[in-house]
Amino acid sequence: MVDNSLISRSQSGDIEAFNQLVEQYQRLIFNVALRMVCDAEIAADVTQDTFLAAYKGIDKFRGGSFKAWLIRIATNCCYDHFRMVKRSRSISLDAMLLESTPANMVDESESPEDFASRKEMGRMLSEGLASLPEDQRLVIILYDIQEFSYEEIAESVGCSLGTVKSRLNRGRNRLKNFLYERRELLPPEFRLG
Repeated sequence: MVDNSLISRSQSGDIEAFNQLVEQYQRLIFNVALRMVCDAEIAADVTQDTFLAAYKGIDKFRGGSFKAWLIRIATNCCYDHFRMVKRSRSISLDAMLLESTPANMVDESESPEDFASRKEMGRMLSEGLASLPEDQRLVIILYDIQEFSYEEIAESVGCSLGTVKSRLNRGRNRLKNFLYERRELLPPEFRLG
C-alpha cells in the first residue's frame, strides 16, 4: 500500500518522496508497458515517460488508487507510442515480437527441452497478445498477468466494470482462437484439442 505521506510530500515538491514512489512502482509500470509494446527498450521509454508525466502532474492527483492513476498514465503513454508507430510505420512486427530471457531468469533445474517449450509458448503468447486490439490486450495484461481486480482495472482504464469484463472475455476468446489456429506450432503439451 502506498504511504499517503509520500504522495503528499511529492505534491509539495519533495523529490526524494517521489523517487520512493518511483522505486515502489517502476517494476509494475515497466511490466505493463512491456506487455503492451512488446519491446524492452520502448517499454523502458514508456516507463520513463510515465513517471515524468506523473511527476509533472502529481499535484493533479486527488486521491483514490495511486496505482490505478499511474497505470492510466502508462496506458496513455503506450497509446501515444502506438499512434507514433502508426504514423511512421517504421517498426516491423518481427522487431516488436522479439523476446529475450535475461540470464538471471533461467531456471537451472529446468531441462533444455522444457526451457525450449516454455520459450516457444511464451513467444506464441506474446504474438497472440500483440495481435489483440489495444484495449483488450491491456485488460488481459492487467487482470491475468498483473492480477489486478476488476475494480482496479476499471479505475485504471477509465471504464465500467461491465466493459472490463467484456474486453477480458473478448480478448481471451481472440487469444484462444489465435493459439488454436497455430496449435501445430505449439509444443505438444500446450496444444489445444
